[in-house]
Amino acid sequence: MVRALAIDVGTTSIRTAIVDEQGSVSHIQQQKLTVTSPQPGEVELDANEIKRLVLELSAKTLSEGGACDVVGITNQRATTIVFDAATGEPVGPALGWQDLRTVIDCLILQGENIRLAPNQSATKAKWLVEHSGRPSKELRFATIETWIAYVISNGALHITDTSNAAVNGFISLDIASWDQHVLDVLKIDNAAMPTIVDTMGSHGNASALGNIPITALVGDQSASLFGQSCITKGTKITFGTGAMLNMIDGSSGPETLSRFTSGCFPIVARSQDGKLTWGIEGIVLSAGSCLEWIKNELGLVADFNELEPLATSVPSSDGVSFVPALAGLGTPYWDFGARGGFFGLTRGTTKAHMVRAVLEGIAQRGADLVLASEEQTGVKHEEIRVDGGITANEFFLQSFSNFTGLRVSVSTEREATTRGAGLMALVGAGHLSLDQVEKLWSPAKEFTPQIDDEERATLRKNWMSVVARTEKTIPELSSVQF
Repeated sequence: MVRALAIDVGTTSIRTAIVDEQGSVSHIQQQKLTVTSPQPGEVELDANEIKRLVLELSAKTLSEGGACDVVGITNQRATTIVFDAATGEPVGPALGWQDLRTVIDCLILQGENIRLAPNQSATKAKWLVEHSGRPSKELRFATIETWIAYVISNGALHITDTSNAAVNGFISLDIASWDQHVLDVLKIDNAAMPTIVDTMGSHGNASALGNIPITALVGDQSASLFGQSCITKGTKITFGTGAMLNMIDGSSGPETLSRFTSGCFPIVARSQDGKLTWGIEGIVLSAGSCLEWIKNELGLVADFNELEPLATSVPSSDGVSFVPALAGLGTPYWDFGARGGFFGLTRGTTKAHMVRAVLEGIAQRGADLVLASEEQTGVKHEEIRVDGGITANEFFLQSFSNFTGLRVSVSTEREATTRGAGLMALVGAGHLSLDQVEKLWSPAKEFTPQIDDEERATLRKNWMSVVARTEKTIPELSSVQF
C-alpha cells in the first residue's frame, strides 16, 4: 500500500502523519507553535521554530510509521516569511495571517487602485523587506508551504502552489504569473518571488527527509475540501478557531479575485496538469475562539467536554441570544466594527442558557455561510460536510442542521486538512485518481433537521434582527472595507 507523509502547519500547531490510499491517517505527531503578539493586532511566529519542528516531527512520524512514498504539505495561508537568498535565514519574524499591522498600508493602496487586505501576504512582505534594511532582490518571499518546501529540500526549491498564490495578493488573474504592477508599487523584486506550480504534481525531492518526492502543496482550506472528498462538487465547513465554508463551484474562473457581493471570495481549490479547479470561500471570524473565551476568560466551563451537557440541561436558551462577533463579522456582512454580545439576559439567565446561546450563535453563523454560498452560486445544497474541533459537540451539529434545513455529515477525520494533504500527494504521484478520492467519503455521523420550515424561518428571522444590533458598534471600523 502506497503512503504519503502529510505535513500540516496550522494556525497554532504543526502536525505530521501518514495517510494511506484508503484515506486512513496514522502515526500522528503534533506540537504547538509559539505565537506572540508584541502589540495589539500583531501576530508573530518564529520561522526557525517552524523549520525545526517540521524536521523533528516528520522524522518521528517516519521513524515510528515506516517509509513513505511521497510528501504533501498543507499550511495556514498568507502567513508570511522573508529570508536571505544566500543563507536561508529569516530576516524577521513570520507575520501571522491574522496580523493587522499593515492596515494603513492597505487603505493607502486603495488610493492607487490596488485592493489588498491586511490578512493577505503582499503588504506583510513589504513590511518585512522594509524592516530588514535589505534590497528585496537579496531576499526571498515565502508563505508557509514555500518555506517548508525550501526547508525539506535543503534549499533546492523556492515554490508556491496555485491555491496559496491565489490569495496572497501578488497574483495576476490567470494565477500563472505575478502582477508586475503590485510588485512595482510594493517595491518587491521579481527575484524574490517563488515559482508558481500546480497543487498536485512532481515538484522535487525532500532530501532532508530521505529524498522522498514532494507531490502536493496546498492551502489548508483547499486541503480540507479535498480531504472530505469534495472533488467534482460539494461543500464543507471547517469549524475551528474561525469557520471556513469552501465549495467547488464548477466555474471557469472569476472576473476578479476581489470579494463578491455575496460576501464570499473566489479560491483555487486545486490544480493539476495546468488545469485550475475553482471554488468559493465564506468566513466566520470567531467560532471556536468564542468557546475558548467562555472557558478561559468567563469561566462558564472548566473543560470543553462540559459544553454539551450544560447546553442540553435546559430545553432552550430562554430567549438569550449570542452573536459571535468578537473580531467583527465576516461573510456575508463584512463589518469589522461589529462586536459580539449576549442579548435577552434576565435575572433568571443561567450559565447553561449562555452556553447554549453561544453554541447556537456559532451554528447560526454557519447557516449564514450556507445562504451566502447559495446566493453566490445559485446551487441549493442538500448536504454540508464538516470538520474541525467543534464537530465533537453533537448539540452544535444538530443545531446547525436545524438552522440550515440540511443534512450535516461529519468527517471521520476531525482535522481533514491532514488527510487532504496526504491524498493530494498520492494523486499528484499517480497513485490515486480523483474518482477514487471522491468515493472515499464515508461520514462518521449524520444529522438531519428536527424542526419544520416554519420554525426554522422564525428562528432565522429572529437571528437576523439580533445580528443587526451588533453591526456598526465601532462606526469608524465598520466603514473600513478591504
